[in-house]
Amino acid sequence: MLLGTQNIQSRDENYQMRSGERVFVDSYFSADVETDGPIPGPFSILSFAIVYAGSFDGRTFIRPQSYDKVFYRELKPISNAFQQEALDVNGLDRAKLCVEGLSPEVAMTEAFQWINANSSGAKPVLVAYPLSFDWTWLYWYFIQFCKDGSPFDYSRCFDIKTALAVKAGIPVSQAGRSRLDPALSSKRPHTHHAVDDAIEQAEIFANVFEWAGANERTR
Repeated sequence: MLLGTQNIQSRDENYQMRSGERVFVDSYFSADVETDGPIPGPFSILSFAIVYAGSFDGRTFIRPQSYDKVFYRELKPISNAFQQEALDVNGLDRAKLCVEGLSPEVAMTEAFQWINANSSGAKPVLVAYPLSFDWTWLYWYFIQFCKDGSPFDYSRCFDIKTALAVKAGIPVSQAGRSRLDPALSSKRPHTHHAVDDAIEQAEIFANVFEWAGANERTR
């Protein structure tokens, strides 16, 4: 909680008071999803991780001191369809998950509750790089399997790829991870394990968020 503020929650709003002024706060969650295909419905989430990645009140971004707030689940597939190339990337044992994986209803309900419990009264915002893949899967699963819906509503999300493009002054098509400046990268390896990759992504998010941008360096 920021100094000089007080947490206030109403039915529809999450904000703090600072010097008599309402201050709305975002609480960021980095997510990584491992799947057995390209789209939800015909294919399935096999595992996903969500990591608390910081907060922002419009003035100050607060980076976590450590990335120890982690939610991880491995899920039972919802169909018989899968693409072998997807399994080759993530290394998950789909046959084993068909027997031992958690039901999507339980996993998404637990995820919803965990996100709200770790938002500290702020509005949860999903973070990913790129956002389109992970958001599509998680939003669909929340709506399909969690009776409370999505903790991120229908649009509270942050695309690191777009943020990098804007700050670096480059096209979005040139803002992929392979082109990320080493100063903005994470030193963690990209393992395709959802927890590792969500934490790596959270570090990149904080680096990009705090970066003044390419234009600032030339002024």
